[in-house]
Amino acid sequence: QVQLVESGGGLVQTGGSLRLSCAHTGFTLEYYVVAWFRQAPGKMREGIACISNIDGRTFYSDTVKGRFTISRDAYKDSIDLVIDNLRPEDTATYFCATDVEATCDDAIARPYTDDGPFFYWGHGTQVTVSS
Repeated sequence: QVQLVESGGGLVQTGGSLRLSCAHTGFTLEYYVVAWFRQAPGKMREGIACISNIDGRTFYSDTVKGRFTISRDAYKDSIDLVIDNLRPEDTATYFCATDVEATCDDAIARPYTDDGPFFYWGHGTQVTVSS
């Protein structure tokens, strides 16, 4: 059974950094893309970063490019998201998601809707940035 568990969120000050991790069970990373999404209260869920474990390519939304880094931690076998120079507008619940049918374009190109191809989701980790 595919399961995803996010960790690493917390309360940080503007300008700080966090490392979020997405642990997984039930599938082999090599055949999947894994994306990080975030959702703030009253806003649509947006895809912010994605990694294709098939070829190692990474993708970012324009809103986070240059500050967020997605990578695979081979030791932990997790997908991590490092967030630098945090801003109050980064406050949101952060989710990781995967699906064998999904692509990184599905995650990043447009606001994500519930009928999208990512079927497996974690429960999320809260990131709060104080000004």
